[in-house]
Amino acid sequence: MRMLPDFNEPPVIETVLGLQFDPLESFSIPHFGLYWSKILADYPKFNVQPPLTHVVEQFGEETWKPSSFEMGLAPFPELRCWFENDTENRLIQIQKDRFIYNWRKIKETEEYPHYDYLKPKFIEEWGRFCQFLEEVKLGNVNINQCEITYVNHIEIGKGWKSYGDLNKVFSCWSGDSSVNFLPEPEMVSLNTRYVMPEKRGRLYIIMQPGIRRHDAKEILQLQLIARGKPASSSIEDIMEWFDLGHEWIVKGFTDFTTENMHEIWGRKI
Repeated sequence: MRMLPDFNEPPVIETVLGLQFDPLESFSIPHFGLYWSKILADYPKFNVQPPLTHVVEQFGEETWKPSSFEMGLAPFPELRCWFENDTENRLIQIQKDRFIYNWRKIKETEEYPHYDYLKPKFIEEWGRFCQFLEEVKLGNVNINQCEITYVNHIEIGKGWKSYGDLNKVFSCWSGDSSVNFLPEPEMVSLNTRYVMPEKRGRLYIIMQPGIRRHDAKEILQLQLIARGKPASSSIEDIMEWFDLGHEWIVKGFTDFTTENMHEIWGRKI
């Protein structure tokens, strides 16, 4: 059993488990409706969104090459479709090269469902999607990237009062200056990335300031994204990679933030 850092009141507001695969070229607009008919009882709401860009982690000389793309006329507009449950805190997203399962915090009283609870839910929904692809004869799925994302909201007044206090929130931030000329920063954003062992993927940590929509509170949005390729497209190798990505996110979050904040969030382990 893995022993990872754990908190009584983590600032997590969204968790995402996603798979990217080689595009299913025959996947067309009618398939969104056909798939929805399979999950309608559990996900009665839908929303149409622009598609996500196809992204694959590169290493070595390929790391610095710009992404390639082809210009041309698409046979129909590319899109991504959200399928939401009644309370809108569970969400499935699909497009011709993606399958994504989300948990989102909608109510303030809602507790974050831990990763070990979300895993079987993801496996169930991924299996249902693969069964649908088999029924409509859309071909085999070749997974080229796994992605796990955690989004956190760190509210002002909970461990920090201004951007001069970021050293109380983030362990990498000192706030010191060499000649004491600069005043306290008005705003700060951070964007970092780390390579996993054996180049199995990368961890991205992104912090952006913002104003939360539902209560107009000033926040620091801390997003952690682990992305990499599984050993194969089997569910065993997919979940093995997700376990690795989850471990890097949890340990990375703990390492990136301070003991001061850990105490506020009620660290247990």
